[in-house]
Amino acid sequence: MPEQISTANAGLCASNQARDLLARVRGWDDEPRLEEIRAFGDAHPAEFFRDVIEPLCDSFLPREAKAYERLMRAWIPAQEPRPATAPPDKTGKVYVLSRVTLGSDIKITSVLLDAAKKRYPEAEIVFVGGQKSAELFAGDPRVQWLRADYPRGGSVQDRLDFLRRLHFEDGIVLDTDSRFTQLGLLLPCPAERYFHFPSRTYRSDSDLPLGALAAKWAEETLGVKASGYIAVGRADLPGKRPFAAVSLGVGGNQTKRIGGNFEVRWLQSLAARFGRIFIDRGAGGEERERVTAAVEQEGGSFEFCDGSFAEFAGVIGACAEYFGYDSAGQHAAAAMGVKATVVFAGAPNEKFRQRWRPEGAPVHIIPADGKTVDQVLEELG
Repeated sequence: MPEQISTANAGLCASNQARDLLARVRGWDDEPRLEEIRAFGDAHPAEFFRDVIEPLCDSFLPREAKAYERLMRAWIPAQEPRPATAPPDKTGKVYVLSRVTLGSDIKITSVLLDAAKKRYPEAEIVFVGGQKSAELFAGDPRVQWLRADYPRGGSVQDRLDFLRRLHFEDGIVLDTDSRFTQLGLLLPCPAERYFHFPSRTYRSDSDLPLGALAAKWAEETLGVKASGYIAVGRADLPGKRPFAAVSLGVGGNQTKRIGGNFEVRWLQSLAARFGRIFIDRGAGGEERERVTAAVEQEGGSFEFCDGSFAEFAGVIGACAEYFGYDSAGQHAAAAMGVKATVVFAGAPNEKFRQRWRPEGAPVHIIPADGKTVDQVLEELG
């Protein structure tokens, strides 16, 4: 027991140090030295990425994008500006890098996959990423898969070494602003074959969502019009209609949830409206336990989906409506043309909500920050 307490205290201390580091970077009046940044990141990589790097990147502010680059210079030396190059008229292969998370791969990566297919109809189009994301495009005969499992829980050096092992010797590379390259700071191939979509700074004064921005970048860079998609089959769901799909997943980010009895009351209201309701239980752990408990308290009228996310996306596609927090499910619904209602909590700013709102289908977004459970439920209707 004393060892567990010590470990917990150490984690809390590291989180506090990370928040202090972030405040100093944002304040610019006590800029941390690169040696200090490296020492902290090497010792506490989880807190460094979660509590420092992600907030800077999620702000979508050019100033904080520059701050991110300054921090990463503790490991990645500054490079000379790369001259702009035009994509080749022909290429035998196009590698499209995963954004690592499912929602991002639906919203952004799929757009660049579509652009690559249209710009190079004879080329091999290769999605580079993990299995869960690859399953979203498994039904597309034009897209091949190169497995690449980014070490999200690894050290800073593990993450940098990952790309060095993934160096591409042929074709061109479309970088989605991926963690693989640390958002374009490391090149996976010679510069003349590399094309980077800078999602956090591209048209920063616009309020367009990320999918639309990716499409504009693809049109400017590759000269084609592209759109987001997923290639999964819609599930065959016989029974009493209408059907609805629900996800209470938040990708491990608990700030996106509404506490108290919100989830149980939300499920109760949905149970009164739909003939059959399918709810995703995620990959396991905390989310599975929480979803199971909420359904049991509601009365057990929901049907659990325990398969892969791609299978759940197929269920979403067969439903009349989708309901959930800000997570991958909303983007799957949008890609399949399914009406969605999204409870959006924990956003760092309005720009974040603009960038991540679903595209391609009617969506009702309910900003939940600063509201009571009753207020959010009232807006849900």
